[in-house]
Amino acid sequence: MQLTQLLPDLEAQLAFGALLGASVPHLPLVVTLEGELGSGKTTLTRGILRGLGYHGTVRSPTYTLLEPYPIGERCCAHLDLYRLGDPEELEFLGLRDLLAEGCLLLVEWPQRGRGVLPEEDLRITLRYLQQGREITLVSENSAADQWLREVRSRLPQNSSPLPEESPANN
Repeated sequence: MQLTQLLPDLEAQLAFGALLGASVPHLPLVVTLEGELGSGKTTLTRGILRGLGYHGTVRSPTYTLLEPYPIGERCCAHLDLYRLGDPEELEFLGLRDLLAEGCLLLVEWPQRGRGVLPEEDLRITLRYLQQGREITLVSENSAADQWLREVRSRLPQNSSPLPEESPANN
């Protein structure tokens, strides 16, 4: 399933992220975030964390590679693999422990961790537009399909463009 949405400004990007966070189904889930530098991957993550109920500071893990966010009974980890030298370095970050805890993993630059990262449940791509961003979400399994259906049902009627459903390319 695929959903594409126009995000005209920063507020819309944060609001869409909050909608995603508020709709998160069972955990663990692996969400990959793709897009050019500065396309808003961390901004979207900030929105997702707000939707999950996190109200603290959200930092980009560009230099630390990983920022954990305990949210009540839930565990969330934001990874930025841009500076990762070798995918095997993920072992030193405690990736297995996070997965065993049933965390939501939000992973920027996932291609740098291929071979070690688990398969993604949801792939998010952000693309620059002249005005704002375009976000495309592609589910990779039935759990993520359900998540996208829930998000779609919660979108305001006047959002543009209307989200479309289509089979994911697996």
